[in-house]
Amino acid sequence: MKHPLSLALAAVLAGAALSPALAQSTATAAESAMSASADALKGNPFAVESTLPLQYPHFDRIRDEHFAPAFDAGMAEQLAEVRAIADNPDAPTFENTILPLETNGQTLGRAMRVFFNLVGTDTNDARKKLQADYAGKFAAHRDAISLDPKLFARIKTLHDARATLGLDAEGVRLVEEYYKDLVRSGAALDETQKARLKEINGELAKLGTTFSQNVLAEVNDSAVVVDTAAELDGLTPEQIEVAATAAKARGHEGKYVITLLNTTGQPPLPQLNNRALRQRVHEASVVRGARGNQWDNREIVATVLKLRAERAKLLGFDTYADYVLDGETAKTTDAVNAMLGQLAPAAVANARSEAAKLQAMIDTEQAAKGEPTFQLEAWDWAYYTEKVRKAEYDFDESQLKPYLEMKNVLENGVFFGATQLYGITFKERTDLPKYHPDTWVYDVHNADGSQLAIFIFDPYARDSKRGGAWMNSYVSQSGLEKTLPVVANHQNIPKPQAGPTLLTWDEVTTMFHEFGHGLHGMFSDVKYPYFSGTSVPRDFVEFPSQVNEMWADWPSVLANYAKHHQTGEAMPQALLEKVVATAKFNQGFATTEYLGAAMLDQYLHQLPADKLPAAKDVLATEAAALKAAGLDFAAVPPRYRTTYFSHIMGGYAAGYYAYIWSEVLDANTVAWIEENGGLTRANGDRFRATLLSQGGSKDALQLFTDFSGKAPDIQPLLVKRGLDGSVSDGAAPGGAAPAR
Repeated sequence: MKHPLSLALAAVLAGAALSPALAQSTATAAESAMSASADALKGNPFAVESTLPLQYPHFDRIRDEHFAPAFDAGMAEQLAEVRAIADNPDAPTFENTILPLETNGQTLGRAMRVFFNLVGTDTNDARKKLQADYAGKFAAHRDAISLDPKLFARIKTLHDARATLGLDAEGVRLVEEYYKDLVRSGAALDETQKARLKEINGELAKLGTTFSQNVLAEVNDSAVVVDTAAELDGLTPEQIEVAATAAKARGHEGKYVITLLNTTGQPPLPQLNNRALRQRVHEASVVRGARGNQWDNREIVATVLKLRAERAKLLGFDTYADYVLDGETAKTTDAVNAMLGQLAPAAVANARSEAAKLQAMIDTEQAAKGEPTFQLEAWDWAYYTEKVRKAEYDFDESQLKPYLEMKNVLENGVFFGATQLYGITFKERTDLPKYHPDTWVYDVHNADGSQLAIFIFDPYARDSKRGGAWMNSYVSQSGLEKTLPVVANHQNIPKPQAGPTLLTWDEVTTMFHEFGHGLHGMFSDVKYPYFSGTSVPRDFVEFPSQVNEMWADWPSVLANYAKHHQTGEAMPQALLEKVVATAKFNQGFATTEYLGAAMLDQYLHQLPADKLPAAKDVLATEAAALKAAGLDFAAVPPRYRTTYFSHIMGGYAAGYYAYIWSEVLDANTVAWIEENGGLTRANGDRFRATLLSQGGSKDALQLFTDFSGKAPDIQPLLVKRGLDGSVSDGAAPGGAAPAR
């Protein structure tokens, strides 16, 4: 993702200490702060750069009590470094202003990257408290830097003269991005406005932390308790054993617990034969954050929307969506509304066509049993979809799982595809410390044998882990700092009590998707940390990861990993063909549930300040948003409802549309690759050289054009998702994965 200056200085950039020339000119303040920092951090693993390969974190030495001292000392140290830059009596130059900003905040950056990654992957009470305690402090720290008038004056001077500084294109772009980020952070406001902006930022930081902690608490608290194993009919014996273990851990000995993920749909719904239990699970899912308990998020949502609207107005934008989109490739709300509006009617039409098939299946089954039929509801969709899939394609997804053992998919599927396409190789290493035992670590090497990166794989769901799937960086590539990447992929795959981990097809596709983000981080080859890896606009960052999904069912890749976990027998050719065929199924639902969330996000953030909902009206406003978009189809609720829509409390606020915006680029790229020979080193090398290695060092759409040779066209996406009118029965002719 793109890191604005306020975030970059506080949480992302970390590197060398001050340059010698700058340190000499402003030694007193900086040296004093760093001396105090050194005293405070004796024995703290964040005090110095990790000595492990590629600066891989010393997880074996890091304790929760190390974070607060590192945060405090790191903020003091960074403020002194920035103060030295801003107060430098010499005229501003690229070397004495921009470069030291690129390499400051070393201690704080190390501590924050590890901390926030651990908060997402393995939180605990101590980490939750630290997150809450420091949310406001970090916001104030960012503001102290981004709203510093002297710093802004120096960067503005360089920005105004950027064409005469003798910089290369990447250097000029760096100056432009720093200036733009400062302006968007409020540096051009007057002092009264800045004071109010600081208050807003601090409050938003605290509210965002509370929201995320409420979501995790609600996921755990809303788990459904089941009295008997008979009610779990349809689940495998292993799944029932997992449910029994979960119940025992929660003090429900002899019962069973179905745990939830932070999405509207829940994994057991396709299997549960007990309709009443399906309804319980669904209703437990959709009411999260609006139950009137201590984790109710409606007041937070209402307050956040109002504060964001005020912030946008302060910065010169009509709405918060206008503010966000001004910094993305989409640029305007009109552009986003036009694209989503073009997709929604066709998506809902396809979903209704699919629903008719499901209703026919229900009617037929009920008639055969001599029982009254019933209306298809949201909790029935996944269950009857699997029945229709089996009837139409003569198989159900459970047939796939024996051939989709997790580590085999990773090493002989995901890694194999990357080796064929890019020539890179992987070797597991067991000597490096882990933050959790359920992780794997790999060295990644280029075709010439040189080290490219270290890759961490963290697949399993746990109560201490946030929902969803994502990639993060512990160390980012930078030519300036001479660093190579340490990146991690995370999923939420249920861990079996014993035996192999067998995946669903969606989990396989997600693994390929997240590894696309990983490749974007690992292939980075830029000079400046600001541009490293996935530091691109939010509506571009999903594009490379979506492209990587294409290899999940590429025949030679699929044949290499789709092997029976017991016998090693290859998946039968007929089943291979069904994998490809069924990837085209149910796309009306998949597109509609995604668009429900995306258009809800836009609706909320495009509302004028005087139309924003009070807490009691949040759910009514959600309903109005879906109705306005033509997506008020009860059988297909949005993938996330407002009160557990974590994306819009984080980096995807007014930006959840990014997945489908990026998919336009993805569909064009997949078509280009297929037309030019498919899985070849030549195609991989081109994609790596023109796009994956460039990070944010060039305009995002220019990167796409450099690869494809032409501007993007929406038609390949319409065809891929079956929204071009060529499919009448609701089965899309393209295998788009569910939006994350």
